[in-house]
Amino acid sequence: MSDMTKIVPAGASRSSLKSFGPWIFFVILLMVMPHIFSSNAGVYTMNLMGIFIIFALSYNMLLGQGGMLSFGHAVYFGMGGFLSVHFMNYIEEGIIPMPMYVLPIIGGLFGLLFAIIIGSFSTRRAGTVFAMISLGVGELMASSSLIFVAFFGGEEGVSGDRTSGVHWFGLSLGPDIQVYYLIAAWVFVAVALMYLFSRTPAGRMANAVRDNDERAEFIGYSQRQVRFVSFCAAGFFAGIAGGLFAINFEIVTEENLNALTSGTVLLMAFIGGVGYFVGPIVGAIVFTLLQSILSNYTDIWQLYVGVLFVLTVMYAPQGLTGIVMMHTPAWRLKRMGSLIIPYVRIGVPTLVMLAGIIGFLEMMHHVRSEAVGEGSMSLLGIEFDALSVIPWVIVGALAIVGGIVARTQYPQFREAWQIATNPNVSREGETL
Repeated sequence: MSDMTKIVPAGASRSSLKSFGPWIFFVILLMVMPHIFSSNAGVYTMNLMGIFIIFALSYNMLLGQGGMLSFGHAVYFGMGGFLSVHFMNYIEEGIIPMPMYVLPIIGGLFGLLFAIIIGSFSTRRAGTVFAMISLGVGELMASSSLIFVAFFGGEEGVSGDRTSGVHWFGLSLGPDIQVYYLIAAWVFVAVALMYLFSRTPAGRMANAVRDNDERAEFIGYSQRQVRFVSFCAAGFFAGIAGGLFAINFEIVTEENLNALTSGTVLLMAFIGGVGYFVGPIVGAIVFTLLQSILSNYTDIWQLYVGVLFVLTVMYAPQGLTGIVMMHTPAWRLKRMGSLIIPYVRIGVPTLVMLAGIIGFLEMMHHVRSEAVGEGSMSLLGIEFDALSVIPWVIVGALAIVGGIVARTQYPQFREAWQIATNPNVSREGETL
């Protein structure tokens, strides 16, 4: 009996650590990030990253969990932002005495309201019809924002002041670091709630309707009602992200609910991986870094994002998270070390090929955008003349030679991958 009393608490502690360990790490990471990246640009990037994480996860509730491809999800993000910035002005004028910290709830409720209205008819259909309805609604709201100037502010949008209102704990939300901790707190709450929703019967049934809606009907569940619940929940969390956007930037415009923003959240979800809960988080982080950092070095950063999206859809439909999860069998078999050399042998020529392609694109953009005769440019700190023949020969050789060498290494890499991930094959490649 004494042995059993020792075993059970140990097992329970391991189970608790497995359940709550990632969340504890998440909280610690959110708290220490401003101390690691303390510059103004770093805080700005992290604020934008937190907003996009909530926005992308809310979209994943539609696509990843419910199988609903939406081209108008920015409507709920933008509407939540617009109402939040209006409440921000009401607080500044003293009409509504409330702190700014709760504005994301206002935005979430307004996003939920519009999700209820739009979802009442859009969730009656699925697949392509649902996607087209969402696209039409998105265009309708984007055009309405330029017509109803009293609420949307026209092309200029609506602005406010986040430092007014009731201040709790001496936080005025003036410094960006205070805004970061507010966004971080909402990120943790929203991520936790969306994760819990995915574990509820409603979330499980959303997965069932996504995989086989007819079978869900046969066992007694209405596929429309299941989609409607997921749709409303996604609209609520998108509105929360819109409220945080209003607090962070103190302005909301038509761009926050148009098709471009809906396409952006679609990119985040697909690049990160819609099949995993953490996939949109990874996608939001990667997209924010590309937007904030890569845009400082090249004017065609959007081209690289588009190429990354196309390659992800074609060759890695499960996204970047799916690529990482593909290594799980090799990790469990303790064969990750056997993949190091194959990765180096195929990775180095691949990087050389990419360097050649990127160099060609940058030189082409420079020649097309600069004035006639202005060929001097800098790439990775190297100054050269883009009108000369030699740089073109070099980038062409890098792309061609790197591609050929990488292609020759692919069979060996594929064989090493099969050995590392197949439990029925020994480390030497022999069938067990």
